[in-house]
Amino acid sequence: MVRNRRNPPSQNGRPLRRYRRRWKVERLFAWLFRFRRVVTRWETRLELFRGFVHLACLLMLLRHS
Repeated sequence: MVRNRRNPPSQNGRPLRRYRRRWKVERLFAWLFRFRRVVTRWETRLELFRGFVHLACLLMLLRHS
């Protein structure tokens, strides 16, 4: 089904901002999934897994800033 471009979806007459936020979240997960240890959770303890997620986020922050 092809979407009607003349009548874009809106939220109470305002353009949707949801897609901008969605793109940011999808980009975050794409960057996060480049870390093998985060994609496949081998750790049995939540604290270790959370630490690796924090480390991956820190590395992404340093790399992309």
